[in-house]
Amino acid sequence: QVQLVESGGGLVQPGGSLRLSCVASGFTFSDSCMGWGRQVPGKEREWVAIFDSVGNTRYADSAKGRFTVSKDNAKNTLYLQMNSLKPEDTGVYYCAADCLPGRTFDYWGQGTQVTVSS
Repeated sequence: QVQLVESGGGLVQPGGSLRLSCVASGFTFSDSCMGWGRQVPGKEREWVAIFDSVGNTRYADSAKGRFTVSKDNAKNTLYLQMNSLKPEDTGVYYCAADCLPGRTFDYWGQGTQVTVSS
C-alpha cells in the first residue's frame, strides 16, 4: 500500500523559505518517478516539480529558479525546497508518486498547507 506523508508546511512571509518533506512507503522508492503538486485557492491542482526515476528534474514555470526537488533514497524521503516565496504560492502542497503522462501522478499524499503572507 502506497503511503505518502508530507510535512513542513506553515506560514511564511513573502521572500521567505520553506522545505517540505515527504516520507514514502509501499513501493520501491529509489526507482520511482515522484514529484510535488499544489492546489492554490480557486484553481485546480497542478504539478510543480518532478524527480524522475533516473534523477532528472523538471519544474513548472512558476517554480523554476525558486524551488528545488530532491530525494534521499536512504530515508525514503522526497523534499521540496522553496525559496523566494510569493503570496501566490499559497496553497496545499501534495507529494506524489508514479508519474503518468500529462505530468500527473497515480498516487497523492494528504497535503500540507503553505501560506505566504505578511
